[in-house]
Amino acid sequence: MNQGTHQDYQQSRLPVPAEYETVFSYFYHAANHTGAAVKKTLLPTYQTIMVFMFGGKGLLHSAQQTQMEVEQCMVLGPVKQAFDYTLPTGTSILVANFKDDAFYRFFGRATMAGHPNELVADNCFTALWESLQHIPDPAAQVAHILHFCRPYLQDQHLLSAQLANFEDDNLNPVKTIADATRQSERNVQLHQKKQFGYTVKERQRYQRFLKAVQLLQQQVAAGASVDWFDLIDACGYYDQSQLIHDFQHYVRLSPKQYLKFQEDICLAAH
Repeated sequence: MNQGTHQDYQQSRLPVPAEYETVFSYFYHAANHTGAAVKKTLLPTYQTIMVFMFGGKGLLHSAQQTQMEVEQCMVLGPVKQAFDYTLPTGTSILVANFKDDAFYRFFGRATMAGHPNELVADNCFTALWESLQHIPDPAAQVAHILHFCRPYLQDQHLLSAQLANFEDDNLNPVKTIADATRQSERNVQLHQKKQFGYTVKERQRYQRFLKAVQLLQQQVAAGASVDWFDLIDACGYYDQSQLIHDFQHYVRLSPKQYLKFQEDICLAAH
């Protein structure tokens, strides 16, 4: 979501300092100053997110149509399917988006790092939320979170760095990295699943879907009509049914329905 306002509903992306570019993709802030609750949809990001809620209780709506109240803080992820969230009037949220294996680097070795493990299990970071609610400026809140996190960040595992930075679409990352590091493909796969929370195959499918969404938005922004067959070809789908299947899997909408409701859908950029 880009910075902007809509009838007193304010939302903005907050940048991440260079020191943390491999840790967080961005921070997102939204505040509802309207006279009614506002409901939005968050597209899957394949990132773990930490949601801080201020001014009251927010609601998260799962794909199974269950509701979860967020009063202070909640950790979700990796977010693999879209979900809806509702901000009542007078409330705001601040969302931290962890890149790749970053959440594991903070909390996967929580007991070894001396980080109170109960903070993760018991409504995550109540003490941090207590401090944040007294900081009115979102940018200052982000700075406070970064300061809080700094002592707990572990160095990135070499294998994780290779997986996170692999960019050759023509090669199998698991096989290539396994060969280069003289490890079994199974070991690389297990490492990916443990520290990232998803497999390479899951990530590749998501990237294909994300490319389709971005191309759709570019065409809409340019005022052009959508050529579905060109989009299918550009994104590497076999046919239209496979494209529709992915949209229904990730956002519970057909591509045409997505276009109709996209102004209420938040697309995370990487």
